[in-house]
Amino acid sequence: MNFPPVYLASRSPRRRELLNQMAVDFAVIAPDVDESVQPGEAPESYVERIAVDKARAGLDMLTARDKKPVLAADTAVILGQEIFGKPVNDADARRMLKMLSGNTHKVMTAVALAFSEKILTAISVSQVSFAPLNEAQIDWYIQTGEGRDKAGSYAVQGLGALFIDHIHGSYSGIMGLPIRETGQLLMQMDTDSR
Repeated sequence: MNFPPVYLASRSPRRRELLNQMAVDFAVIAPDVDESVQPGEAPESYVERIAVDKARAGLDMLTARDKKPVLAADTAVILGQEIFGKPVNDADARRMLKMLSGNTHKVMTAVALAFSEKILTAISVSQVSFAPLNEAQIDWYIQTGEGRDKAGSYAVQGLGALFIDHIHGSYSGIMGLPIRETGQLLMQMDTDSR
């Protein structure tokens, strides 16, 4: 498939890796968006709102003659109704990992594609079951630094995989950019643009 070239509104090396896997021609832009959860906001609404805000902010950064589509995504880890974003420090990472230990949580990734006056969105929801973790395992993982910039304080594609018993859903969605949903949005945009 030949996908149209896009701007990726993300600093994430994992999202770049996944777009390369899809053979999408892209350039990176980095809009600044407030990712705070609003009071009472449902997890699905949260990830979709942040992805849309990133896509809009990315589109606003472009000049009038450089209006390629902007692709953005947001990923959150959800346990119950609590939304786990990136940890603010090691103590926050420890709190998250203790809560995820021995439990099954959801990983939601929303994708937004902004072009012309339209924004297309899709959401991938996966379930991840963690093995029970002891204090030594949690301390070791925090010291690796791998989870510092990851929702839920772990990386499915890295050492964090040592703690995962089972995944149901999209591996690429857990990484931060669901390939199937992203491809569908790019194809839909191509159809809508004609």
